[in-house]
Amino acid sequence: MPLDRGARVRPWLHSKPDAESASNTLERPVTVIYCYRMVDLDLRLVRYAVVLADELHFTRAADRLMIAQQTLSAQISSLENRLGVTLFVRDRRHVELTPQGELFVRRGRELLAESHDLLAEVRESAPPLRLDVITEGLTSGIVARELLPRLTGVTLQVVQGQGFAATVTAVSEGRVDLAFGRVHGMGKPLPANLRSQLVRWEPVGIVLPADHPLAERAQVPMGELAGHRLVLHTAEEATEWQNWNEELAAEFGLTFGWRLHGHGRGAANAAVLTYQAPSFGPLEAPVPEGVVVRPVVEPVPLYRLSVFWRSGRTSVALRRAVTVIQEIAGGHGWLNPPQTDWWLPAVDRP
Repeated sequence: MPLDRGARVRPWLHSKPDAESASNTLERPVTVIYCYRMVDLDLRLVRYAVVLADELHFTRAADRLMIAQQTLSAQISSLENRLGVTLFVRDRRHVELTPQGELFVRRGRELLAESHDLLAEVRESAPPLRLDVITEGLTSGIVARELLPRLTGVTLQVVQGQGFAATVTAVSEGRVDLAFGRVHGMGKPLPANLRSQLVRWEPVGIVLPADHPLAERAQVPMGELAGHRLVLHTAEEATEWQNWNEELAAEFGLTFGWRLHGHGRGAANAAVLTYQAPSFGPLEAPVPEGVVVRPVVEPVPLYRLSVFWRSGRTSVALRRAVTVIQEIAGGHGWLNPPQTDWWLPAVDRP
């Protein structure tokens, strides 16, 4: 580590010496003690010096570093002052390394490479961020897909718990880091150590056989669903989704002709085809041949989707993920309910 050499230190005489001792003191060899000041190296400045050594030209080096030429010149001068040596000889026409500069740049390259390896090892040793997206084809899957490239250096482990009611305990105990779902309708209170953030006021569509009479419409008014028996398809774990469907049916006089349990949108779509009956489902989820999805209007049924995590000491990756999820939701316009007439269960209303 570079050191600054200080001045000679002399003992303090507390009393006036006699002639003999004074003479002896003058004849004795003087011990010189040097004081040193440690200089902390800023890796950013090391990188500046290495790039300048590559280019030997301030303008080109500044362009590579994406900073102003004046800033680079000032930072190199600051580094030299802190080290107490000249690293570069420069004039209006050229830049060249001094012997001290060559040493600094050679070791600086090694230092930058080691710091890169250190960061890589730390990131690899960090546990993955575990994200429960419920099942395929939902808003939570869209979030997971857009989240991954924006969490640099974080391993994202996506799982499917098939329902927030089934996953809530795992989140509370720290076995899952983030999960999506509805706050209400689980049949049990939300654990006190969980925090949540709104992700979307999600419009729910109606999934229909392609040859169903309602499939001819671009939009299906809620009132017209009362004349058809519906399929209620839920995972047994998804009690909050079942509760939402039942609240909607009670509000608008809808009838469920079939109540089925199964996992995944594939099973739900198969039930629609098997019973040739409508079923509520996500608007954006892909559907197989023979199945269509139509928006429901007058009113638009909304599902209040939130993301949940455990409070307390959270990791940097988790805090960053929560922030990015909010940015994703805002970017899609999900945080604003539609301008047209809409419906939510009373407990979900803002």
